[in-house]
Amino acid sequence: MSQTILFLLLKATLETLYMVAAASIIATLVGLPLGVLLYITRKGNIEEHPGLHRALAALVNMTRSIPFIILMIAVIPFTRLIMGTSIGTNAAIVPLSLAAMPFIARIVENALLEIQHGLIEAALAMGASSGQIIKKVLIPEAFPSIINGLTLTVVSLVGYSAMAGAVGGGGLGDLAIRYGYQRFDPGVMLVTIVIMIILVQALQWSGDRLVKRFMHARN
Repeated sequence: MSQTILFLLLKATLETLYMVAAASIIATLVGLPLGVLLYITRKGNIEEHPGLHRALAALVNMTRSIPFIILMIAVIPFTRLIMGTSIGTNAAIVPLSLAAMPFIARIVENALLEIQHGLIEAALAMGASSGQIIKKVLIPEAFPSIINGLTLTVVSLVGYSAMAGAVGGGGLGDLAIRYGYQRFDPGVMLVTIVIMIILVQALQWSGDRLVKRFMHARN
């Protein structure tokens, strides 16, 4: 394999890591509070608001139901408005983030639903505010489950980034299409697949380690 191809593989791998990392951070910054809001506005919870909960739930479900490839094309005008272009690794971050946000929101909500309601009632009995309950009870108790869910989301984003690359988003997907498929080079295709498998395994291993660490700390 030539040095040029090796350089392109390294560049594509770094682009994929960049896209996934940036999209994961942005999606978490939006999805985490959205998931908390979905939980606390449920009927019987600390900030009960059924109307708001239904509206948020409908929005999340609607976004989750759109296949990523369609979402990526549908938000091209928005991507161009934000990034100034709809092509490249920076542009791909926009649809990747939008695709991950609703999944993270549901992950956080489901993690919070696993918490025993007695813990919340005990905090309320001690005079804790809603903000204190969220910071001191809900997030710490659900953190291992949230980390586990975030790991699954990040792993999914690796696959989504390959689809983004196939339509000009850069990264390993773009390299596999341009060199592996269009130039009939099965070696490049095989190497990109192996690199993506290694990335997914590394991300899953790291996520599992974090979950075990926080579970041990909590216990």
